[in-house]
Amino acid sequence: MDDLNQTRYSRQILFQPIGRSGQEKLGKSRIAIVGAGALGTVLANHMVRAGVGFVRIIDRDFIEASNLQRQMLYDEDDAKQHLPKATAAAAKLAKINSSVQIEPVIADVNATNAEDLLSDVDLILDGNDNFQIRYLINDVAVKHRIPWVYGGAVGSKGMFTAIRPYETPCYRCLFPNPPSGRGETCDTSGVIGPIIHIIASYQATEALKILLGAEEKYNPYLEQFDIWSNQHMQLNVQKGRSDQCPACGLSHFEFLDPAGDTGEDYTSLCGRDTVQITPRKKQTVNLEELKDHLSGIGTVEQNAFLLRFHIDGYTLVFFKDGRLLVQGTDDVVVAKTLYAKYVGS
Repeated sequence: MDDLNQTRYSRQILFQPIGRSGQEKLGKSRIAIVGAGALGTVLANHMVRAGVGFVRIIDRDFIEASNLQRQMLYDEDDAKQHLPKATAAAAKLAKINSSVQIEPVIADVNATNAEDLLSDVDLILDGNDNFQIRYLINDVAVKHRIPWVYGGAVGSKGMFTAIRPYETPCYRCLFPNPPSGRGETCDTSGVIGPIIHIIASYQATEALKILLGAEEKYNPYLEQFDIWSNQHMQLNVQKGRSDQCPACGLSHFEFLDPAGDTGEDYTSLCGRDTVQITPRKKQTVNLEELKDHLSGIGTVEQNAFLLRFHIDGYTLVFFKDGRLLVQGTDDVVVAKTLYAKYVGS
């Protein structure tokens, strides 16, 4: 450990449960953070400052002004430039701790890429707000025996729990199936910043315990908070494993089965007046060629990571991995029509 990092981590090393040997262990650890929004930016900040050696940050979205109230790594310039969250987060964090290897990934975690993105790390941290992705994370974690820490927050409420496959209940033991309907999201019900920091800080603490192997301090609870109503509930879930759980009981990882080899998936992003279109087959989009194709039709803005195409009151945001956000509608039929018109069927 060089002199700079010896000084950087001095207070953390003085904390007896970590010490010098624990700090060295953190420096050799690898983690992935799924989502670089509210929870994800707090998680990434904690992990990088703590000296976790490798941090992969995965996010599909770009920064908007509405993010700045709670997503701590971004500023107004990032929003004006429409920078991808993963890229902007990595740039900020590299200035905070240059000794950590930070890998930004601009992608939507799905059945075709989840194992590639999540199976080569020691721990997965949930910083996203999508139920489907949590079941994907759980399938990868259980299949590859990787611990992960779930967290969620909306309004003034939040919850978290640490999952260690085959030792604790997995996410599917606790929540057997994705909820019907869309449920609450920050985009529909709002959120206050403090609950984000509380939940993510608990998640980060559990992450440090797991990476350090502090088994006697593992949290056995699914913890829930409502900080506006001053409520806190602990539910001991350690005996909640189910032999009939499709994932950890029967090794049936259905969320990792691709929906098909061709075509696209259409998802209306609740409360955002946006439909996301995701190709099921991996592809790479040449943004320069796309710019040339669309420039004579509507207004085009481009940076190194994405292209925004404005036409007839809609904005189509193209990413290099083939994903497309259709902004200005939550109607999948309208989005399909625009996709077919400007991208092709």
